[in-house]
Amino acid sequence: MNSRRRVLFVCTGNRARSQMAEGLLRDLAGDRFEVYSAGTIPSGISEYTIEAMREIGIDISGQRSKSVDEFAGQEFDHVITVCDSARQVCPVFPGEGERLHWDIEDPSDIEARGIPLAGAFRIARDELRKRIELFVNEH
Repeated sequence: MNSRRRVLFVCTGNRARSQMAEGLLRDLAGDRFEVYSAGTIPSGISEYTIEAMREIGIDISGQRSKSVDEFAGQEFDHVITVCDSARQVCPVFPGEGERLHWDIEDPSDIEARGIPLAGAFRIARDELRKRIELFVNEH
C-alpha cells in the first residue's frame, strides 16, 4: 500500500507556478508525497520556469504541462490552487481531502511592474518555496 499523500497543484496554464510547486515539493519531501500539477488551460512549461528551478538545483525539464482533465476521477489528499482563476474553475475531485489556495502572483504580472522576467520567475519560485516548506512541516 502506498502511504504517500497525493498532492495536486493547479494553476491556469500549468506553465510556471504549479510546475514549480510540483518540483519543489518533490525535491523537499518526495518520499512523503506523490506530487502532480495541472492546468485548467495547459499551455506548456515556460523556459523561464525550468531555468528558475535549475538555479536552485532542481531539474524539472522532464515535467510536462497537463490538463486537470487528465486527473478526473482520481482522489487527492490535498488539492492546492496557486492562482485565483484556477481557484474559481478548479473541479472537485472525489474523496478530496484538504483544498488549499495560495495566491502566488503570476510572473507576467510581476514583470509588468518593471521587474525583468527572469527575476519575476525567481520571485514566484521563492514565494512557493516558503509556502511548501510550511506545508511540509505541517503535514
